Amino acid sequence: MVVTPQTLFTGQQLIWLPACPSTNSEAQALIVQNRASEGCTVITDFQSAGRGQRGNQWEGAPAENLMLSVVWQPTFLAAAQQFRLSQAVALGVHDWAAKLLGPDPKLRLKWPNDLYYGDQKVGGILIENTLSGPKIQYSIIGIGLNINQQEFAVRTATSLAKLTGRVYNRAIVAARLLEFLERRYLQLRAGQTDQLRQDYLRVLYRYQETHFFEVNGQTVLGQIVGVEEDGRLAVAIGSELRRFGLQEIRHV
Repeated sequence: MVVTPQTLFTGQQLIWLPACPSTNSEAQALIVQNRASEGCTVITDFQSAGRGQRGNQWEGAPAENLMLSVVWQPTFLAAAQQFRLSQAVALGVHDWAAKLLGPDPKLRLKWPNDLYYGDQKVGGILIENTLSGPKIQYSIIGIGLNINQQEFAVRTATSLAKLTGRVYNRAIVAARLLEFLERRYLQLRAGQTDQLRQDYLRVLYRYQETHFFEVNGQTVLGQIVGVEEDGRLAVAIGSELRRFGLQEIRHV
């Protein structure tokens, strides 16, 4: 069953596939064929070669989770402003989860854009941007969320069903997700970047807390103090303020 979201454009062109290698790849093919309108959304019950951050593969049980990609055209953003889009998307996912789980302080966004409950991962986001000169031409927003899966290969993963004891209708929660995503995207398009930034820091995992990190193979004690405009994580380590890209630091 497909449920049409109450949106202006996100998910109005909705394609639900039984299986595919990657929803991002399917969305890319539609763009190349000039068949993807803005907001085009591809959802699958199972993807065999889903991609995650840091070059990882996204794995999920068939027909139990949400794996989707949304096509947007944020031509109003410069290439250097890509992290603004990442913030908006992550907040849309967090808003959606907060609606389902309630305003739980354990629900956080782990930099740059993973959804966490406590110290366990509920979902991840992979955004692939195509540039035209100094501007973003289009973006493919890949999202994987653990919905009804009960067993995981790693202990640091969880799902909505495990957290609540409920079984969710994936078509309904997918439609609600697209609605929350579009609200944050329209906020970004309206130039409300300061509000997005404040909201992102408010729900950032381990923000302004002292924790261990791995940097260049070494374990260091530091505190996240902010996120730069270009998306780098600002961490105070001792008396030094350092800034890290995605591949340069890990939570321990």
